[in-house]
Amino acid sequence: MDWLQMSAELYPDRPALIFGSDVYSYAEMNLSVNVLCSRLLTDYGALLGRPIGISLPSSYEYVVLIHALIRLGAVVVPLNIRLSASELTYQASKCEVVLGESTLRPKAQLGFGVNDYANKLTREKLPTFDLNRPFARIFTSGTSGQPKAAELSLNAIYHSAIASALRIGHLPSDRWLCLLPLYHVGGLSIIMRAALYGTCVVLQNGFNLEAVSHALDTLGVTLASFVPTMLYRLMEARATPPPHLRLVLLGGAAATPELVEKAHAAGFPIATTYGLTEAASQVCTQLPDDTRHKPGSVGKPLPFTIIHIQDENGLDAAPNQIGEIIVNSPTLMTGYADNPETTAKTLRDGWLYTGDLGYLDDDGDLWLAQRRSDLIISGGENVYPTEVESALKSHPSVADAAVVGLPHPEWGQQVAAAIVLRENQSLTSDDLIAYLRTRLAGYKLPRAIKFIDALPLTASGKIERHIILSLFV
Repeated sequence: MDWLQMSAELYPDRPALIFGSDVYSYAEMNLSVNVLCSRLLTDYGALLGRPIGISLPSSYEYVVLIHALIRLGAVVVPLNIRLSASELTYQASKCEVVLGESTLRPKAQLGFGVNDYANKLTREKLPTFDLNRPFARIFTSGTSGQPKAAELSLNAIYHSAIASALRIGHLPSDRWLCLLPLYHVGGLSIIMRAALYGTCVVLQNGFNLEAVSHALDTLGVTLASFVPTMLYRLMEARATPPPHLRLVLLGGAAATPELVEKAHAAGFPIATTYGLTEAASQVCTQLPDDTRHKPGSVGKPLPFTIIHIQDENGLDAAPNQIGEIIVNSPTLMTGYADNPETTAKTLRDGWLYTGDLGYLDDDGDLWLAQRRSDLIISGGENVYPTEVESALKSHPSVADAAVVGLPHPEWGQQVAAAIVLRENQSLTSDDLIAYLRTRLAGYKLPRAIKFIDALPLTASGKIERHIILSLFV
């Protein structure tokens, strides 16, 4: 029995999801899933173990589809609909089928009732719910410019959900505001945890300040997941949170101590957190009382998780010494799908080598020094410089390019690019951006561009990004 079906039997009348003005109970959602399962079986046959893509905005239909694919034993592959056509085509090529509005709606709307589809499912043999089977492949940005699909088992999601509840608490009346897209592990985790806990998700399709504030004030939201950009905007618009908001998980990018201190002063119960797709979301979380004392830390590892800091010699670093963060946990991915070479580099002897730099203080709390060597996190979205540089250098007038992240008070960072043109070529910033729009998602586009004669390089030929950065500040 999967988690949604379990909660539907235990709490049939309890709200499972609020989307817009619509409230769906666990019984209603479970029926919706049965109807969709029957349709998918009719249209596509058995789906056990098959990677099935989802290309939808956040919605009730999206959540129903996630649970239907789980019930049928498919591997959920949520696609980032913000990507350019060429980027999305690459991700879709890794799926056997991609389901979107055009494929889901022709036979019947997903406004469900008891009908032949629901009745038929009782006669279909569904696969056994097995925690060890693959649950999802979630794409992550790649340092080589090519995204990788981290494969997570249901067991990893289960341990992540239990560990999160043990750290931040769990109440039957909890309502978790989910603004993170469902193609991100943070958003997908909220959907899965709620089904296991039997609690309610308040789902919104992206961050709309008015809608968020309305939900906080009127829908009894007790938990919320924000990236720093969202929190910054929210505090610009309202002075205090509602009294029933008991915790805000702040992650997706490193939050400045100043932002955290300002939020606590305004009464927002901030819990700073560090997580990765490859670890099924949360790795460390620091509760609000501790965050007030250590506004730059992300706290201790969650239950079941061990963190070591490894120095350049592969030895455990001393307290307060910066090194690579490595993680051991039952929440870790099984590997990158169809990428054994990168998997072998990232997963070694049961440890996830994150590439992130940080240190453990004398209390064992984690402090992040850098979220991967050159990673830019803009508005909670990951941007790898090499990916943007590759797109820039594909322009016939561009000889070379270097990309860096500039500090930004609202977005955390914004993308900036230094460009070297080919001999006797000319190009404007506007023309270059227009060219990139067909190749990159909007959040990856450079917001500042400088044309220079040559890139500064080290003796070994690596780009000196700190010099590039100094051109813009």
